[in-house]
Amino acid sequence: MRHLCFLTLGSGIGTGLFIGSGNILSSGGPGSLMIGFILLGLMVITVIFAVGELVATFPSAGSYSHMLSRFVHPSFGFAVGVDYLMTWLIIFPTELTAACMIIRYWDKDEVVPKGIWVALIVAGVLTVNMFGARVFGEVEMLTTTIKMLSCVGFIICCVVIVCGGAPNHHYIGAGTWHNPGAFNNGFKGFSNAFAFAALAYGGTEVIGVTVGEAGNPRKQLPKASKFVVYRVIIFFILSLFMVTLLVPYDEPNLVGSSSSPRATPFVLALKRGKIHALPAIFNAVILLSVVSVSNTAVYTGSRLLYSMAESGFLPKIFMYSDRKGRPMAGFALLFLFGLLGFLVYSSSEDEIFSWLGSISGMSVILLWMCISLAHVRFRYAWKKAGYRVSDLPWTSPLGEWGSWFALILNILVLMATFYISAFPIGEAEMDGYERGKAFFQSYLSVVIIIVAFLAHKLFTGARFVRIHEIDLHTGRRDPHMDSETEPEVRADYLKPRWRRILEVFF
Repeated sequence: MRHLCFLTLGSGIGTGLFIGSGNILSSGGPGSLMIGFILLGLMVITVIFAVGELVATFPSAGSYSHMLSRFVHPSFGFAVGVDYLMTWLIIFPTELTAACMIIRYWDKDEVVPKGIWVALIVAGVLTVNMFGARVFGEVEMLTTTIKMLSCVGFIICCVVIVCGGAPNHHYIGAGTWHNPGAFNNGFKGFSNAFAFAALAYGGTEVIGVTVGEAGNPRKQLPKASKFVVYRVIIFFILSLFMVTLLVPYDEPNLVGSSSSPRATPFVLALKRGKIHALPAIFNAVILLSVVSVSNTAVYTGSRLLYSMAESGFLPKIFMYSDRKGRPMAGFALLFLFGLLGFLVYSSSEDEIFSWLGSISGMSVILLWMCISLAHVRFRYAWKKAGYRVSDLPWTSPLGEWGSWFALILNILVLMATFYISAFPIGEAEMDGYERGKAFFQSYLSVVIIIVAFLAHKLFTGARFVRIHEIDLHTGRRDPHMDSETEPEVRADYLKPRWRRILEVFF
């Protein structure tokens, strides 16, 4: 439970939050940044609740591809499995690219070649994973502790700076929301916020699968859900609000140039206080966070490869592991994808980061939509089979309506992202090639999942799983409560919904 709590709080906090938020701020302004992160934060919470309910009921359900094959469509499961696997495969080189951008804060003239940093991080991350799950858990617990303390310290420091308590004694307040303003580029700027916001939240859904194997999910799932809520509020919403108070969207270093390297908005916020050394210290924390996410990407991606090969979705070679159970074939493929980090030599880090970040972010949005759909269909099948909701080991406090909210919101996000992909910011100055590149940069994940779905359906002839055909028995925890736990579960279920939601948060 100790590793689970720290993994819930810190998994995935890295590039999307510390660097991707700068993309959103520069293109959409502080209003778009905050609205985008709040909406997706609510979506993440509902998705985690849905995942918790599903894996508490079916702890041996396996990967998300299993889940979608079981509750929606086998081809859908394959497509989502490919999509989710691609997310973690792409996140690895994305973090390597981001690391090079962060290091330029100290090495503006590139005295040390970028490739050396890429090679060092790849070697270090693979070494940690070779020591097994226990060492991985301890390393992630340490890095998460540093990230948590740093984020809390950042928020406190920014409050002091905003209120005029920094050495320059300059009161800032909410000035950046008025000058240059709260929004930039209108609705297009707002629509551009979702891909990188999803990249920031990506990785949270890993916790649901981990907790599903717990011995007492009815008690541990609410605890894990609380940590997700705290993570969204403290590490994302509050820290980003502080950033918007200190960094205007027209800050040149948000996008960078050849003469002035790009800086993360968190470092720029601390620079406003004129506190010597503090921006460099926090930049080091961001670098540590990026390496931590790279570590998580290798761990998760290698095991996803093993799981999909075990399900028959990928060649059996990816099931190869050594005597200690380490997925060596998965490590090899992740190493090859890590070599994409050397693309920093073929183009600027900013362009590579935008491509890889957009692909990963959209993949996460598609996954959340599919999880919500699976939960809605599971609830309908459960009721149709004559079971009561109170028979479940643990239920989402938001129920199926929370998943309906997440499903509809995901569809709206996909529509908004399609709009900004087809009609990008500055389209009037673009030629056909540039507009085509902008579209695929933002929407390539959707194209991949559609192609994967159609290819699997064509070769297998799989059909849609009807509600009455959904398997509610294989691998399920016994829905019938024993005499000791039944009264407690019934009492929890009979509480008003507002009380159950409040108890999850507090």
